[in-house]
Parts: sequence; structure tokens; C-alpha cells
Amino acid sequence: MVYVLGIDGGGSKTVCILMDDLHQVLGRGEAGSSNYQSIGIETTLQSIQSAIHNAVEAARITSNFKIDAICLGLAGVGRAVDIEVVKGLLEELQNNKSLPISWALQSANIVICNDALIALVGGIGQPVGIVVAVGTGSIIFGRNHQGDTKRVGGWGYILGDEGSAYKIAIAGMNAALKSYDGREMSTSLIEGFKQHLDLESIEDLIEVIYRRGWGVKKIAALAPIVDLAAASGDIVANNIIDDAVEELVKATSTVIDAIFNADSVLEVVTTGSVWQGRCKIQERFAASIVKIFPEVKVIFPRHEPAYGAALLALQTTQN
Repeated sequence: MVYVLGIDGGGSKTVCILMDDLHQVLGRGEAGSSNYQSIGIETTLQSIQSAIHNAVEAARITSNFKIDAICLGLAGVGRAVDIEVVKGLLEELQNNKSLPISWALQSANIVICNDALIALVGGIGQPVGIVVAVGTGSIIFGRNHQGDTKRVGGWGYILGDEGSAYKIAIAGMNAALKSYDGREMSTSLIEGFKQHLDLESIEDLIEVIYRRGWGVKKIAALAPIVDLAAASGDIVANNIIDDAVEELVKATSTVIDAIFNADSVLEVVTTGSVWQGRCKIQERFAASIVKIFPEVKVIFPRHEPAYGAALLALQTTQN
């Protein structure tokens, strides 16, 4: 029996899946953040160790067993220097005697990649297609049958992240204030922000955003106010959602044009919090992209990213 580990390491949590060569998920474990660029190597190592330990414990395998392959899909890992850092981290993992496993890793059975690739593979179930990941930020990533990849976006909230929850929230507050000024048509967004933030006046947004020092994630968490207003028929909110969809369609089209044929039959998986809203943003996106590329099918994820990481690890044992 072959055993592999798939690691999904993000800014908020780390997920590990233990899988066998029959594609059975034997155990799943979670731990804290493993974005080493923001929390450091030691804390990242601890999170990954804990996630592995929890997955193995959940599997309840009594006999000692070896890990034949591993895939670590970590946020922010793309440059050669990042990969070298993760290789060093993996060496420390293998030297850790507290984990209830032994290692049988060869260099060919180690995959180190960014979290976009494992989200693609987990979401679709194979390493071909496109993932449109839209949460606090946004990134679009595709891979074709030849192994060619293309990334669009992922430049952060200042330089990019079009269509993201952060950009939707900022656009919503901007529109509310313009409406209050008289520069924009009337919108329910004013009352929406006032009620959600318990403001006496929409002018108090200044105190909330500037003086409280709100960060990107807190601001992005206001996007559902725009989503709810759009679902209720607010024209201004719907224009914001339509703009977000337009940006995401443009980015996805760029990926298709770069590595696929215009008539390619392929799946596009949508992941992230923005797609879970009430204003049917995924349906709007799907309708727009299919008008340009009729053979594209837009889907929600079939599996989580850690599952995709495990599939990539397993793939190395079958070559």
C-alpha cells in the first residue's frame, strides 16, 4: 500500500490529508497558519507538524507505515528561493521523531507548489483547467494538458485583487459616500453600512476605516453588505457586482487565450468566499464566460485544496 500526504498551507489554517493509492482519504488534520512569510519558519513548521499528526491520528492506523510522497501547497510559494526554504522545512519534518510515521521520500516524490495549483487540482479533480480564487484577494490560475501554466492577478490589495471581497467592499463604501454627497444615485448601501457598523451617520465611516486602523481582512468582511444590497435589487450595488464579474471574466479569458484554444472543452472552478453570496455572482460569471467560450463549464469545487495536494503527491508514485 502506498501512503501520501497532501498539505494545504494558508494564512488562516493548515490542512493535511493522508491518502492511499486507492484515492481513499484515511485521515484529515487541521492546525494553525503556515504562511512562513508572515509568521516565520518555526511557527510554520509547528503548524504543518500538528496537521500531519492530527491526520495520522484520525486515520487510526495501528501498524507503523511509511509516507511515500508528499505535496506541500503553500500560500506565497512561487519563487525559487521560497521552494528552497520549504525544502529545508521538509528536511526538519523528516528528522522529527515525534511524528508517528516513517519516511520513504525520494526527490521525485516531493512536490512543492503554490496554493493556487492545489486548489485547481482539488476543485476539478485533475491538474487541467482553471481556478478562479476570489476571497479577500483574487487570483486566476490555469494549467493545460501539456503542463503549461498561466497566472493572472494575485498582486495584492494595493496593486490588484480585482473582483475580490476587499475591492467590492471598498467600492461599496465609496458608492455610499458618493450617494451621500449627491454624486451618485440613491442607494440602500448607506443604510446597510450604518446598520452593520452601528453608525449614527455614514460620515462615521471615516472613524471606522481610518482611526481604528482596519486592515485588509476586516474591510473585506464588509463585502456581504454589497452582496445583500445587490440581491435586494439595489442598482448601485448591482453595478459594483457587475464590475467585479467583468474583471474576473477578463482575467479568466486571459488565461484561456494564453494556454488553451478558444474552443477547448475545460472546467473553471470557482473557489473563495465571494462566490458564496446571495446575488448569484457565480451564475453571472458563468453566463458571461460561456458567451465568449461556449465549451467552458463553470463549477464549484469537488474537493478541497488539500485533497488536490494529495492527488499531486500520489501522481508522483505512478510515473
